[in-house]
Amino acid sequence: MGMFDTVRSSYNLGPGFYNNNLQTKGLECIMADYWISPAGELFQIDYSGTQDWELTGETKLGFAKYKNTPNGNHGKVRPVIIDKTIEVYPEKWDAYYTAYPRITLTFIEGILFK
Repeated sequence: MGMFDTVRSSYNLGPGFYNNNLQTKGLECIMADYWISPAGELFQIDYSGTQDWELTGETKLGFAKYKNTPNGNHGKVRPVIIDKTIEVYPEKWDAYYTAYPRITLTFIEGILFK
C-alpha cells in the first residue's frame, strides 16, 4: 500500500466523507495528519514534542524498549497554503456491495475550491 497522509474533515464533503478519517497520497506521503476546517481551510497537525520517552529495558533480541507518557505539551496546527488537487478516500469502508468511494479536492491558496 505504501505511505499516505491522514486527512480529517469537519467540512461536509458528502456521504462517507464527513467527520471521517480519510487517506491521501496527494500531499507529502509521510504519515502526516491534516484537518479540513468547517470553512474548507487545510491545516497540518503536528504532535511532535507532546510525549516523553523513557527507556524501560531491552527486548529478547537486544532492541531498546521504550515507554511513552504525555508531557502536557500541546501539538501545533499550521495552515497549509497549497494550490493542488488531491484524491481522498475513506480509511475504512465496510459497504462491500458498492465501489470504494474516492473524491478529488481542489485547494487554492489552502482553501477548498468548489
